[in-house]
Amino acid sequence: MKKTYAIDVDCANCANKMEEATKKTEGVKDATVNFMTLKMKVEFEDGVDEKTVMKEVLKNCRKVESDCEIFYE
Repeated sequence: MKKTYAIDVDCANCANKMEEATKKTEGVKDATVNFMTLKMKVEFEDGVDEKTVMKEVLKNCRKVESDCEIFYE
């Protein structure tokens, strides 16, 4: 399953850090973060609960960018 989220991030470097943190999160198969459009696309592994995984994604992203936000569309 793939989902797109709106994000709030300050710079392209921070967006890259968020992308790497998201990719390392358990339950995420792949992820891309686009700073220009302020969108995050996440592909989940089969059988995972999207909301549970996204809580971990946000936690991991905040370790590299403390004021980032992810919004459900």
